Amino acid sequence: MDALSKIFADIHLNHTEYIYLKTQGEWSFFCQDQAALIVHIVLVGSMYIQIDTQNSLTAHAGEIVVIPSGKAHIAADNSITKLIDAVDISKFFEGHKEDAIEFGTDSSEKNLILTIRCQIDTIMARPFVQALPSLIHIQHGDNAALEWLQVGLHFLALETQNIQAGRDIIIDHLVNILLIKCIRDHIQQISSQHGWLSALTHPELSNSLAAIHNHPEDAWTVELLAEQCCMSRSKFASLFHEVIGDSPLAYLQQYRMRLASQYLRKSNYSIQQIANKVGYSSETAFSQAFKRTFELPPKQYRQKFVAE
Repeated sequence: MDALSKIFADIHLNHTEYIYLKTQGEWSFFCQDQAALIVHIVLVGSMYIQIDTQNSLTAHAGEIVVIPSGKAHIAADNSITKLIDAVDISKFFEGHKEDAIEFGTDSSEKNLILTIRCQIDTIMARPFVQALPSLIHIQHGDNAALEWLQVGLHFLALETQNIQAGRDIIIDHLVNILLIKCIRDHIQQISSQHGWLSALTHPELSNSLAAIHNHPEDAWTVELLAEQCCMSRSKFASLFHEVIGDSPLAYLQQYRMRLASQYLRKSNYSIQQIANKVGYSSETAFSQAFKRTFELPPKQYRQKFVAE
């Protein structure tokens, strides 16, 4: 499995919830911080959206806005609309809302926005979210995006409007596909050859990331990872650090600890089994490494999340 595919599998993008927002005239809404990924799809009309003074844009019908971090944001009919009567849409996310939520002043100008919330494993997704911009805008002007975007949105709209068996899993998969395509297109448009996202599709480094993410339990060395890229040890280590900003073994260690965290929170594996799955033969060595990262030994870390 390539690195990007494995990363999407790791972050457990699922439990999709959606609401339809039918607005008109002068309107505004805000969404509080979410431990989730937020997507706004403009089906009719347009919307202005802002996270802060440095991150804002206007999206039109048939366009997608992705907020990977789930940061609090506001939206309105335009950038000067007052937010005194802004609607808090956070409280409407409880499964799927079939009836549109209507607000705004009397007007013939109508807007329809499909807003989606996807739960993610925030710890596994941390480097992914940190590497992405606060707002990702998929526009009509992106010629390569037109066909897949129109087909995908049409299919998604049909599924959300039809109450049939298997709908939830289909919507989860459709949203996954749309988001992976959005992220992949974004990566391809990155001009810089430096950074974690660039490394995912880097012609020389991507094989080493795929190896780490697919087989974290293996006894990787810099030499073995360099072999995955058909490079010398020194050239590989230098390029890896230059592009990603960490040494290969530091990156491996960070990924192993995030994965161990996920196993502790979401599986019934024993501590020794988890240690083995992330490349440690000794439970003691694993526990010490885990505590250095998360400030709690594995057993207490697991108990903390069970208690919650």
